[in-house]
Amino acid sequence: MSRRHAVTAGCVLAISALTLATVPAGANGRTVSPSPLPTAAKAMKPPPGMLGTLQRDLGLTRAEAEARLVNEIRLMPIAEQLSRNLGARFGGAWLRTKTASTLVVASTRATDIPQIVAAGAQAEVVPRSLAELSAIKAKLDATLPPRPAVSSVRYVDVKRNKVVVLTTEPQVAENFVQASDVEQNAVVVLASSEAPQPLYDLVGGTAYYVGTASRCSVGFSVTKGVQTGFVTAGHCGGQGAATTGFNRLAQGVFQGSSFPGNDYAWVAVNNNWAAKPAVDNGQGGTVPVAGARIAIEGASVCRSGSTTEWHCGLIQQRDASVTYPQGAVLELTRTSVCAEPGDSGGSFIAIDQAQGVTSGGSGDCASGGVTYFQPIAEILTTYGLALTTTAAGGGGGTTPPAPPAAAGCTGYASTPTGTLIVRQSAYLPRNAYYPAKVTGVHSGCLDGPTGADFDLYLQKWTGSAWQVVASSDGPGPDERLAYTGTPGFYRYRVVSATGAGAYTVGFTAP
Repeated sequence: MSRRHAVTAGCVLAISALTLATVPAGANGRTVSPSPLPTAAKAMKPPPGMLGTLQRDLGLTRAEAEARLVNEIRLMPIAEQLSRNLGARFGGAWLRTKTASTLVVASTRATDIPQIVAAGAQAEVVPRSLAELSAIKAKLDATLPPRPAVSSVRYVDVKRNKVVVLTTEPQVAENFVQASDVEQNAVVVLASSEAPQPLYDLVGGTAYYVGTASRCSVGFSVTKGVQTGFVTAGHCGGQGAATTGFNRLAQGVFQGSSFPGNDYAWVAVNNNWAAKPAVDNGQGGTVPVAGARIAIEGASVCRSGSTTEWHCGLIQQRDASVTYPQGAVLELTRTSVCAEPGDSGGSFIAIDQAQGVTSGGSGDCASGGVTYFQPIAEILTTYGLALTTTAAGGGGGTTPPAPPAAAGCTGYASTPTGTLIVRQSAYLPRNAYYPAKVTGVHSGCLDGPTGADFDLYLQKWTGSAWQVVASSDGPGPDERLAYTGTPGFYRYRVVSATGAGAYTVGFTAP
């Protein structure tokens, strides 16, 4: 069977420093018309319970909450397109103002300003690309000791164009950062009392239970073939653990679980439980799940959990690493939404788009707090799941499932082939590499010859060397891996540990 390993390593790319310059949309005497409002935004009816909660948690009037949702729908596609267009120069995107009326897009080149402004965004020129910042954070993840006091949280802050380290011991953390081989000006250490904890609970309640006392929350309904189930947090239960529902009746079994490193799992349920494309809004109703489009920094997001029910806030930073007492979890998303024990595994949703499952956080819903979620894309790809959505006219359709496991490696965008002798390796595609212009999931599959032991590795260029970022190296000929990566250059390496013969590699880039 395949085994997936994430290796966090990186090196700072050399880049000449640019003066930080903010250029408003319509600068230089040019007037930029607002982007056309998508049909979906014009006809949008806010999901039940969302407007009122946004008003309460973000301090908005009803008109401001309505305007924010419309602006998010209008501006998100522009951010996605500019990210693709700028490629390796992309420095991040975020929303500004109370109603999210301004989209800011950063680039490492001033020559990109006209393109950004013409698209209807505000341009910002920054010294470092998002890919460079991610590489710096990856190196800090591997360098800083696994003690929460030294560094409880690390994240890429695109607004600062820096990597932020939160710690209760600033001088100790500063010493470790200075001793590391990273660009010092790209890192800022901040004193913080934030001490995230996984949000499980050992008291009775609703949602679902593992064993006799441990309680967590359902994330999103999924299917795998004809099997229905749900995704949740990995720290809630290990593979093989049985669950009971909110009514204490038999529910399902954990089919896969990963924690720490990741914090995700999926549970297959029995025929008494039906997968629905909906999230509980804490007010006696539900919010529909229409898809899983990724929301950017500054967008509103709401969380549903079995302890504190329905709360909303803003997406603050992506690619955050959290050091829990049990170990570090990488590639989380940081939010201003509050949560409490028992909310773990619960849904994070932006309007009607699934974002991820609750991992952990600090604070509470009385005084406020910070909560992290595990993005949903990696969970679906890792386990080959399909998110249950309203795609089939509200009847519980599903998003397309992840590509199939190694059985001919069909369904992938590229399927190069080759032949290896024992102990030989090959690099794909075409002994070269491929570019990834946006953050997303890299899916790879290896179909090797019967009786052999072939392995598959995904590597990323750091600026000076190729580093393994994911691998599948089980004892057989067939392997499969998935990795959520930032923009950059990638390649696959196929290795014959034992045996020889023909192989096929299937891979799909974001």
